[in-house]
Amino acid sequence: MDVTNKVVDEGVTNFFSNINDIGVTINDILQFKLLQGTKDSLRFFINTTAGVGGIFDWASKIDLPKHNEDFGQTLGFWGLPSGPYLVLPFVGPSSPRDTVGLIGDALMDPITYVSIFGGFAGSASAVGTSALDVTDYRAGVMTKEKVVGEATNGDRYDFIKSSYQQHREYLIYDGNPPHENDPLDSDESGTGDSDNTGKRLPADGKK
Repeated sequence: MDVTNKVVDEGVTNFFSNINDIGVTINDILQFKLLQGTKDSLRFFINTTAGVGGIFDWASKIDLPKHNEDFGQTLGFWGLPSGPYLVLPFVGPSSPRDTVGLIGDALMDPITYVSIFGGFAGSASAVGTSALDVTDYRAGVMTKEKVVGEATNGDRYDFIKSSYQQHREYLIYDGNPPHENDPLDSDESGTGDSDNTGKRLPADGKK
């Protein structure tokens, strides 16, 4: 049995999605996506006002869809390498770059400043809001975890690692990641088995 009905669940999700649009807009600007940044700022304004603080997502209904931009993507846009794959407690799949990105995202989140400067009442409210955000996020991924568990057949770690890294690259390049060179199309291995045209060569390297 569901703890909350669909309407309440969507309202909670929309509320935090609306707050997230502040950081999305800032990252749009940092990545020079000025048109998208304008649309995302308008999206935030509409959902904050007409959407009663973001509980209702009216912006999506008038062709202002939700975008996914974060500070980790911004660092990738500026050329910072991802680094090794990490699994962070309470966060899950990550990397050194995306870990730094989490700090940047926190600095763009107004709830952070409510917690710091809001006194006891503000801090208590921020903690409660953050807990609700985590609960909402956890509820959203439970079904996905079940699907992953059934699909990986014992290869869960490698599956999640590969999926995470590909997804982050997809986001950084806006769905058009650069194609990796086919190992048969280069002679970087020093084996002399390619002429850089994709044709296999004899063992002695002669055409």
